[in-house]
Amino acid sequence: MAGAARGQSQAGRGARVQSWRERIFLAGTLALIAAAWLVSRFVSYKSGSTLGYNLGLAGGVGLLFILLYPLRKRVRFLSAWGQTKSWFAMHMTCGVLAPFLILLHSKFHIGSINAGVSLTCMLLVATSGFVGRFIYVRIHHGLYGTRMTLAELQAQVGFNSGEVRSKLSFAPRVEQWLREFEAAAVGRPKNVVQGMWRFLTLGARARWVRRRCTQEFARVYRMHARTFKWDAARQQRHLAGGAELIADFLDGAQRVAQFSRYERLFSLWHVLHVPLLWMMVFSAIAHVVAVHAY
Repeated sequence: MAGAARGQSQAGRGARVQSWRERIFLAGTLALIAAAWLVSRFVSYKSGSTLGYNLGLAGGVGLLFILLYPLRKRVRFLSAWGQTKSWFAMHMTCGVLAPFLILLHSKFHIGSINAGVSLTCMLLVATSGFVGRFIYVRIHHGLYGTRMTLAELQAQVGFNSGEVRSKLSFAPRVEQWLREFEAAAVGRPKNVVQGMWRFLTLGARARWVRRRCTQEFARVYRMHARTFKWDAARQQRHLAGGAELIADFLDGAQRVAQFSRYERLFSLWHVLHVPLLWMMVFSAIAHVVAVHAY
């Protein structure tokens, strides 16, 4: 049981670290967009000037590098070059930097129809890529890891362990609320609408249950602490441990409940993302040809 507890705790910390990484990634992306907008407003250059042209050229090369990762999965001789995670890291990096450079090149201004089509396609692909990254990390072992299975996820989060039951036995209401959340999260929905509603609202419900359980745990624990006259340091340590245990269990139940839905969403996303990627490439080529022809 100790091994399961450690696994559950490590999985919970891993989920929280991943959540912080996602926030940092989103904040960094928004900062790049803001920086591109500020440069476009306060730095004097045109899309056709030497600086603007070179920014567009660098962004276009970055878009071509984005294509290397999907090509590597389909072209046999490329599959022997380097590790998959290195190619994927390059794909992700170029997927952020190339749109940033092209936004600098365009100065957030559409000068022609072909430029507007090309820019719109690029923004659609970039947005799709961000959504895909969000889904990807929920069904893989980290950003560069292998695809996981539902059984692996259940083992990772300690979903089937008796850790919660044993440590929260003195707080039966907390244990009851957690089990009710677990049953509601993983139970089979009656219809598609109920399933989608559960998927969309499960995070908010988990946060509400977590707050409720943490408060009840603290109340019951302090009663025991006064009875047995435990010192403040011990109380603080045990309260933090109980709160972490509750959070880990709820995070694990939520991840298990949403895993299959994220798998289906990732399959649908992939069907949409690849055509958008090629549409972006062809529109970018048409834009380059039009610029040099006219």
